[in-house]
Amino acid sequence: MSQPAAPPSLQALVFESGVVRDIPPHDVADYAGPGFVWLHVEEAGQARREDLPGYVPMMAANALLASETRPRCDEVDDAALINLRGPARDPMDDSDGLVSIRVWVEARRVTSVSRRRLAALTRVDGLMRAGKLADGGDFVAALAQAISTELDPQVANLGDELDDCEGMLDGGDIYALRRRIAALRSQAIVLRRFVAPDRDALAEMSQLEFDWIAKEDRMHLREAGDRFARMAEELEAVRERAALLHEQLTDLRAEKIDQRSLAISVVAFIFLPLTFVTGLLGMNVEGIPGANEPWAFWGVVGFCVVIGVAVSAWFAWRHWLED
Repeated sequence: MSQPAAPPSLQALVFESGVVRDIPPHDVADYAGPGFVWLHVEEAGQARREDLPGYVPMMAANALLASETRPRCDEVDDAALINLRGPARDPMDDSDGLVSIRVWVEARRVTSVSRRRLAALTRVDGLMRAGKLADGGDFVAALAQAISTELDPQVANLGDELDDCEGMLDGGDIYALRRRIAALRSQAIVLRRFVAPDRDALAEMSQLEFDWIAKEDRMHLREAGDRFARMAEELEAVRERAALLHEQLTDLRAEKIDQRSLAISVVAFIFLPLTFVTGLLGMNVEGIPGANEPWAFWGVVGFCVVIGVAVSAWFAWRHWLED
């Protein structure tokens, strides 16, 4: 019998009068300010509408709890709904290793939901507890900066691994290299699938005309968007370079096969006349020249050596033995 899914983990923080404190998650709906409150629902695989405060509209609640989502940003009255993707805090079996975080952002209140642990939230939590997030604009800007900072080394590592593969083209195992390059290309394609929409979502967020998105917040959002744009370009470059390397490996394999086929053909061509001579002299009929002569065996051997040398010299003269 399968075990029931664990309930989602809820955490609520409030920044008020220069002090950050934890409050019970069920008190968030009744909190009237004047501070800034953040409610986060983690591991929300089995979360229901009832797990979210009543102030979250039904449309936003459905988006926050959806099983599948992609990065986006929507303006809803005086609030915004933004979905982003970032690296997971814990190892994942999924191929992309990214976690979706969905955020309902208001001026003095933020509600975020993630189905798995997001690495960037550790940094955001630290900024919140340090009293550096005073409104929804600060929160989204910090989240965007943290996700891009966490994801940037992962993207750069793909380029570095591809550089290593390029250096192994001459002396590496072709078949192992092909598998490694194919894996890198697959990772780049999967990451770019979400990095580019992250960029677009942040660009839309920076354009929203809300008073609680300060000029500095817009600058940080554009900076994070630019970093996502650069990562998208680098992932596209990795994908194209991987395809080019794959073609080079295919050419190298074909070249090696051609060289081996040439060597086999040369050996076969050298032995073809020798096989004819030995077959002719090996017929069990009368009249074979030198059949009764003591020097006949060594004469035939010498004749075969002369033919082999002559054929090899002819190949060399035609430059067919060169690589």
